[in-house]
Amino acid sequence: MDPVTGWTAGPAPGESVWLRIEEASSAAGARRQAAAIAAPLGFSAQRLAEIQLAATEAATNLQRHAVQGEMVLSTVRTGDSVALDLVCMDTGPGMADVSRSLRDGHTTGGTLGVGLGTISRLADAFDLHSLPDRGTVMTARFALEPQPEGGYATGGLIRPLLGEEVSGDRFAFCVSEGVGYAMLCDGLGHGPLAARASEEAVRAFRDLPGRPSPEAILRRLHAALAGTRGGALAVAAIDAGRGSVAFAGLGNVAGWIVRPDGRQGMISAPGIAGHQARTFREHRYTLPAGATVLLHSDGLTDRWKPADYPGLFSRGPLVAAGALMRDAGVRRDDRAILAVKAVDDG
Repeated sequence: MDPVTGWTAGPAPGESVWLRIEEASSAAGARRQAAAIAAPLGFSAQRLAEIQLAATEAATNLQRHAVQGEMVLSTVRTGDSVALDLVCMDTGPGMADVSRSLRDGHTTGGTLGVGLGTISRLADAFDLHSLPDRGTVMTARFALEPQPEGGYATGGLIRPLLGEEVSGDRFAFCVSEGVGYAMLCDGLGHGPLAARASEEAVRAFRDLPGRPSPEAILRRLHAALAGTRGGALAVAAIDAGRGSVAFAGLGNVAGWIVRPDGRQGMISAPGIAGHQARTFREHRYTLPAGATVLLHSDGLTDRWKPADYPGLFSRGPLVAAGALMRDAGVRRDDRAILAVKAVDDG
């Protein structure tokens, strides 16, 4: 059996911060927060200054040109490597010509363009999706060392309920024998007790010997959560080589297979992991080439359609996660979303 690789989990408490960017002073606050998140990771002084510059440029763009601008800074740990993700979202005027806006100094009609060229050059990975009159999502990753390649790209965001310091939602992902395993847990309720349940799900998922079927994983996680408040759980095994997804869930974590022209929902059984589970069922689905697999908690509504986002699902998974968090994450609840897409080696 191949070893488990590409292990990643949603940021732990204290490793992520959400910022509303609305005032002129927001850029200075973003710069400070970027340093606070990045400095403990071990970046050099020069690289830390570049991260701060990127955060300042991004926040300045949002404050000047965007509507309802937000930024999230998150630590991303993949295997033994670590990186900082900077994600910006807004509902502003968008950009009709993204490539032109990426050239430094260009801006038209109040669009978010100035500084994007600088950010794209400073970042180790940069992605962007923008629609006129709909808004923009921009992502920039700053890696401490090269990120491992496991055949799948992932992108996820976690946001606690307003007023809470921790989120009860967490996700995790790994690769074994060419199959990507995604898990998302929505701890029952909010706050520290919900967070403890989802942390236990992540721990039990990571400690599994090998990677059995999603149904078997779900059974083990259900047992592991017995001493916690419990929660909703979903597990997907994504086999890009065979073009298939196996899925098992308990409760109201949503699972989707998304194509640019549509989506297919994946079926969960009713119950609360750790407490109530009458049945465990696994379902198998076809995975079209280029499709994105999405898991999200019920802090996001399911009233979104891929057709409303032209070009979004041809971008990286973190951009897709950002757009849906912005538009569908409207419920008063903890929110988490994980997007997974096979990497085309060709």
